[in-house]
Parts: sequence; structure tokens; C-alpha cells
Amino acid sequence: MTTIKNIVEYRFGHTAELPSDADDYPALQVQLGHRTHRAYTDQSVSEALINLLLAATFSAPSKGDLQQTSLIRIKDPEKRKAIAELIPTMPWIGTCPVFFVFCSDGRRIQQVCKMRGKEFANDNLDNFIAGVCDVGIVLQAFINAAESLGLGCCPISVIRDHIEVVSELLELPDRVIPVVGMCLGYPAREEIISMRLPLTVSCHTDRYDDSALESLINEYDQARDAKFSWPKDAQKYTTRFGIADFYGWSEDKARQMAVEERREVGGFVRRHGYSLD
Repeated sequence: MTTIKNIVEYRFGHTAELPSDADDYPALQVQLGHRTHRAYTDQSVSEALINLLLAATFSAPSKGDLQQTSLIRIKDPEKRKAIAELIPTMPWIGTCPVFFVFCSDGRRIQQVCKMRGKEFANDNLDNFIAGVCDVGIVLQAFINAAESLGLGCCPISVIRDHIEVVSELLELPDRVIPVVGMCLGYPAREEIISMRLPLTVSCHTDRYDDSALESLINEYDQARDAKFSWPKDAQKYTTRFGIADFYGWSEDKARQMAVEERREVGGFVRRHGYSLD
């Protein structure tokens, strides 16, 4: 996959009309070639490079310029070990050279209001959504910048399975919510590029239209399986759902969403300073 056209065709499973000079944009080649890295070399990431990465990260847009994201770098070996032990199925949390926790930070702007003698009148669901959206924007900016520097990343959403413990471990005050972890380092090997849903599924014009969803999902399942088939021992919840002869993306995600996850997160967020009204 040496050209942007090749990467787009591999990623989305179809030929798209692209500008003739698409290969003149190396930043897009990095973004289109994104993949998750879970194995890292022993090479350390210099503090200077981390500073550059963080500067690029926090140059991302922010809703209303409120800047409601905070990153916590976990340098204490005991804290890193404690987080890794919470999630033993992901040993790369403990072995990656650098590990961050990305937090939605609704505390800082509330403190700013106090500093300036103003009432904070936006303790509502929209303010919480804005903070979490900011985390997502910052997360993507971090990944884009890291990959442009030759680094690899692995986001860890599973920290929310242990949101109370992680919050206590990091001494997070109210309105600072741990959203996702992030492994960072130099990749030890080249990982696969995951296919994405075709743009005809994800991109709409003038109105939402999923009238052809079933056929498009079936085609996507087959195309993705042709590149990477889930092994039978990786099928989810086989005790409940059995072993499928054909196990595509849609079966995997349907099984995942059929089992309740993280019901406690809403209660945690409310207990930690958000009304969500």
C-alpha cells in the first residue's frame, strides 16, 4: 500500500474518486494508514518529543474554547502496575514506554468561574457532553501527532470498567472523569489496517438514510472477513450465543452490545459533580 489510493481502497473496500495529487499530502497518508499498536520496542520516548507531542495534541479545537481536557501521565511504577493489574487481558498497559489517562475536566472551568466571582450556571448534560467530546478530539489529535512522529498508540477504553478505582488511584477531584487510557511507544512490528464501514454507510447527504444498511453491512462483513477472519476462540460470549460458522464484524459487535457494560458509569459521573439534567 504505497499510495493513498491503495490505502483508501484497502480501508473502505472500494475505489473512490480522489484528487490526482493525493499522494502530495503525507499527513493524510499517516492518518489514512492508522493502525493500533500493542507491542513496543524498548526504545524510550524522549521528554522533548513528548513535549512536542503534547503541544500538538492541545492545539486541537475545543468546544467554546473551554478546554475541558486534562491528561495524566502515569510515571509512578506502582500506579502503572495497579492499573495494569486491573486489566490483565491487556499486558501492554504495563509494558508500553509511556502511559496516559485522558480525563474530561469540568472542574477547571468551574474554578475559573469562582476566581472571577461568577456563578457556574451550566451544570447540565450538555456541558458534560462538551467535555467528553473535547476528550475525543484531543485523543485523535494525540494519535495523529504520535503517528506522524513514528510512534504507535493503543487507546484503552476499558479503564472505564474500573472507573471508581482508577479515579481514586489518580486522586481525581469531582468533575474530572477518566475517559480513556493511552499506550505510547515505538512500534515493535507493523500491525494490520482495520477495514472501516464503507463511506456510503457513514456519510449521508441532506438527510439520514439507512434503507440499504442490511445489504451494505453484509457486504462489509464479507469483505472484511476476506482480509482478516476472527478465529473461533476469539468469538465473544460463546456460552450464550454458541460458535458461529461465519463470524463477521456485525456478529461480533451485536454480541458485544447484547451484554450490558458499565452501567455504573452514569452513577459515578453523577456522584462526582455532574447533574446530567
